[in-house]
Amino acid sequence: MQGTMLGGYLPGNSTVELKEIPIPTPGYGQVLLKMKASTICGSDIRAIYREHTGKGPEGYQGVVAGHEPCGQVVEVGPGATHFKPGDRTIVYHIHGCGFCHDCRMGYQISCSSPERAAYGWQRDGGMEEYVVADESDLIALPDSLTYTDGAQVACGFGTAYEGIEKIGVSGNDAVLVTGLGPVGLATLMLCKALGAKKLIGVESNPYRIELAKKLGLADVVLEPGENNVQEVLDLTGGQGVERAIDTSGAAPARANAVRATRAWGKIAFVGEGGTVNLTPSPDMLHGQKTIYGSWVTSLARMETLVENLVAWGIHPEDLVTHRFPIQEADKAYELMASGECGKVAVCFDEELK
Repeated sequence: MQGTMLGGYLPGNSTVELKEIPIPTPGYGQVLLKMKASTICGSDIRAIYREHTGKGPEGYQGVVAGHEPCGQVVEVGPGATHFKPGDRTIVYHIHGCGFCHDCRMGYQISCSSPERAAYGWQRDGGMEEYVVADESDLIALPDSLTYTDGAQVACGFGTAYEGIEKIGVSGNDAVLVTGLGPVGLATLMLCKALGAKKLIGVESNPYRIELAKKLGLADVVLEPGENNVQEVLDLTGGQGVERAIDTSGAAPARANAVRATRAWGKIAFVGEGGTVNLTPSPDMLHGQKTIYGSWVTSLARMETLVENLVAWGIHPEDLVTHRFPIQEADKAYELMASGECGKVAVCFDEELK
């Protein structure tokens, strides 16, 4: 395909730079996608938009931004055999070497090879009108899900789902979710679909508190404070929750998630960065509690998540509060950085409606 297109870059000073660039050509085993929706992740704001915090091959390499792309195949390269023009696809946002142990398991996020490249970080991502993707990174998007639904599957909802699957959530469980940014809201949405008997959120941002209430995702939303553990105990008959998931990465929230979990309960740490201070004997050992670290998800589990989204009638785009065209990508990133929003999407064609 000949021609040029707009692509968005993040210089690292809280701005977006739009450039007119050539439409790329897919290579061996690759396809060209017409972008339909590309949502903005909190990690993009923290590690790229405000400043470039990553170093070396793991850092931002000055490529087109956007690691949550979803689009339609318009051209296939030589050796591409599974997808064809017209197919609707989700992009798993990390391309791995395909040969290390983690890649063999589908966890390209943990690929240990120098060849590992994240879309929007080390290779061009979704903030452009057309993007080249390796066919092996694609998962089919069912017709019942929108492209804006699909854009959130790999990173946002996939991250939430992986943590949930590690600890197991069912109708037997009261669940505490600390931090109600987009991943925390996704966690509540998925736990609700799994039948959790009580959902408790903790969040300081008034906009996101109201969004959680508006969408009916939590039974109770608490504001962060030194009494959070006691408040959770009061809400659960003095026992605590069976399951807790921290998506905030904040030290007090992580500690409260552990301490508000009842004996034999399970906790997942999903939020990036930060620290935590625990006293192992009273906080973990004596209560026989288990803490899981969880980072994004695998290709296989992502496929299962897509099937379940359809079966449960869940639409991730319900968390999208604002949509912008690529020409206004600067406004999209500025809003996401402010936190006065749910999920923010840069959309193309019909997804702008």
